[in-house]
Amino acid sequence: MKALAWLLPGRDRELAATRYAGRESASDRAARLRREQHHRRGATRAARAGQAWAANGQ
Repeated sequence: MKALAWLLPGRDRELAATRYAGRESASDRAARLRREQHHRRGATRAARAGQAWAANGQ
């Protein structure tokens, strides 16, 4: 049974504080990737709009 001790509930906070300290959580990583992707899409759209505006002699 000792081999399955890691399955027992109640150790989440302890593991988070020790084993996973300093690591980015899955939810934090997903949020960061969403922000970065949103920024890349917005920057690309703005660059294309600027090029179109310059091409029209504006």
